[in-house]
Amino acid sequence: MMDKIILGQYADTGSVIHRLDPRTKLLSILVIMISFLLLKTFAGYVATTVLVAGLILTAKLPVVMVFRGLKPILFILSFTFLYHVVLTDGTPLWPGFFLKVTLEGIKNGSFIVWRMILLILLASVLTLTTKPLDLAKGLEKLLKPLSRLGVPVEAFALMIVLAIRFIPTIIQELDRIMLARKARGYDTTSTKGYKKIVAYTSILIPLFVTTIQRAEQLSLAIDARAYGDGRGRTSYKELNFAQADYAAGGLTFAFVVLILCL
Repeated sequence: MMDKIILGQYADTGSVIHRLDPRTKLLSILVIMISFLLLKTFAGYVATTVLVAGLILTAKLPVVMVFRGLKPILFILSFTFLYHVVLTDGTPLWPGFFLKVTLEGIKNGSFIVWRMILLILLASVLTLTTKPLDLAKGLEKLLKPLSRLGVPVEAFALMIVLAIRFIPTIIQELDRIMLARKARGYDTTSTKGYKKIVAYTSILIPLFVTTIQRAEQLSLAIDARAYGDGRGRTSYKELNFAQADYAAGGLTFAFVVLILCL
């Protein structure tokens, strides 16, 4: 299951994207994601697809692994597409008694699913090319001005990164529980229908217990190191913008201008 869910994992390939400042990656991907919401033309979707594909290749990430991460959300993507196909008014292609398929529904559903896939792939590129601690440091630096308003920026950044990092940990624990059940002669994957739902429901209880135990151990470890709320703490590795970061920012600005033109 670890091969299917890639959010929260880190793959060190030594690419130029890996060496960028985490603030550069966070700001660039945030701006690009916002520009995705402005997409209305087929040419715009093609341009964003080329951009995401270029980022994956530049980061030297295994393409199969990246697209395998879409498998857990295939149901959500399929449901979203069907929702728009049958509930969008327009030219009917297949009129039914209760539901009808429209040309506009197919078009809207395809574009929305396309956009969702691009957003997920872009988020995957961020987590696969940035270490969790670097991501926390970059997020903390970007939100630093909010600390003047009393916002616990350091604790918030640590909380976000730990939540992302816990995803593969929870998946590993789920794999361990399923293997333990299989070793006792109870294979969850072989059941069908409602029995499969009941079987997976029985897995949730030990999964929740182990997750809470891990979270408690982590909180005790943080307290034992006197981390506190993180305010005023120094860092062994300071973040500094390099020439590649300014180049990446310029390319991001050029892409957003291109999207606005399209």
